[in-house]
Amino acid sequence: MGVDVCWDPAAEQPPARQAAFRSMTAVTAGDKEAWLALFAGDAVVEDPIGPSMFDEEGKGHHGHDGISAFWDKTIGCVNRFQFTIRDSHAAGDEVANVGTITTYLPGGYRVDTDGVFVYRVREDGLIVSMRAFWETERAMATARKAED
Repeated sequence: MGVDVCWDPAAEQPPARQAAFRSMTAVTAGDKEAWLALFAGDAVVEDPIGPSMFDEEGKGHHGHDGISAFWDKTIGCVNRFQFTIRDSHAAGDEVANVGTITTYLPGGYRVDTDGVFVYRVREDGLIVSMRAFWETERAMATARKAED
């Protein structure tokens, strides 16, 4: 397993990396309002990219209403999240985080989702795009009873 990225709050970080960290923090805390406040009004969330069980047409979740509905359908149904970011590449107004999101689900199950999670921000630091590259079948193959 790789080395986790150290998110040193005292160190200067690019705006997109800061936004990604705030997003993961809000999700981990289960704070929907704080999470939604990170997104611009015209933002798009594609998680995962393309058609999926969360987005049948594969066009993403648009604006605060769409992103709020995405939370209710996905994030809000998870008992606990753990983010392990193994690498992070910031360039321009974007950051691509490489890592694993471990979700602890009702019924005592957990799923590990390996992927690349790309955030783009505008000048004021609000997220305009969050795109998650991961494979549903690969993630579901990790489903197992949680040991902790």
